[in-house]
Amino acid sequence: MKTMITSILCLMVTCGMATAQNPVLELTVMTHDSFSISKDVLARFEQENAVKIRFLKAGDAGAALNQAILSKNNPLADVFYGVDNTFMSRALKADIFLPYRSPNLKLIAEALKLDTAFRLSPVDFGDVCLNYDKAWFASRNMKAPDSLEDLIRPEYTGLTVAESPATSSPGLAFLLTTIGHFGENGFLDYWKKLKQNQVLIVNGWKEAYWGNFTAASKGSRPIVVSYATSPPAEIHFAKTALKDAPTAAVTAKETCFRQIEFVGILKGARNPEMAGKLIDFFLDKPFQEDIPLQMFMFPANTTAALPDIFVKHAKTAVDPVALDSDRIESQREKWLEAWADSVLR
Repeated sequence: MKTMITSILCLMVTCGMATAQNPVLELTVMTHDSFSISKDVLARFEQENAVKIRFLKAGDAGAALNQAILSKNNPLADVFYGVDNTFMSRALKADIFLPYRSPNLKLIAEALKLDTAFRLSPVDFGDVCLNYDKAWFASRNMKAPDSLEDLIRPEYTGLTVAESPATSSPGLAFLLTTIGHFGENGFLDYWKKLKQNQVLIVNGWKEAYWGNFTAASKGSRPIVVSYATSPPAEIHFAKTALKDAPTAAVTAKETCFRQIEFVGILKGARNPEMAGKLIDFFLDKPFQEDIPLQMFMFPANTTAALPDIFVKHAKTAVDPVALDSDRIESQREKWLEAWADSVLR
């Protein structure tokens, strides 16, 4: 009898029958390195659907998308999370996504729905903007910046660190902010003045924020290109409890770029029906309410409750720069080359 039971259990495992330890299905989600989800939120979806979700992190959003495009004839994943509006047009032109209209799209803010065919569904958003060290400016009785123009004034010489738009997602977003604010005929003049004012350009956000920003490192730059949600992150990750954030974000008109992230089912998905359920899950409240303290972005779902720390300390841009994704795609390389000629050479 014991032998018979053992044989039946072995058959269940080898044949892929559903057990708690051996779900029938496995879905792979390709995403960027910043993706994060609470274990209990993920476990609930896996248990309810007898599926195992595997995450394939593939660098920043641009690098991950390039991998998805290059492998479209033999896709590495079923679902892609993290295409943003700076790369949306490239993703759609590559024709790598299946249309899918989730029933939960009715819960998503209309302004975030940029793809009318719903090959990509909006899942979160955040504003890239200037952040500054409040104590640094207060100790010098100096006005903190509240505009892009402030950065090129003489008193702000040598105070700013920004990421390269060629190697960094927030760096590209900041470049687009300057294009939207100053126009295509004016943004290079602005960057030349930034260069004259000794702006420091580094490769990525981590190097800028944790390596050069005075509020987060031993660096010498009290102004950094980061996110409007960086101040609540400072409170959340503080080693000792803080009543207020040591940093603040500049969110005045046309000082920020709104980054919208999307999720979509890749063509060639092994189980598009289950992939659709995963999209539904990504747009539903349990995951959406997990986003703020996992990835420090705002949920796209208008019914999702924000954690207290976001309610008290997170800001959204008053009137962020808006550039059409097709225009970004057609002009990106031209803008980057012109920027490099003006700033790096």
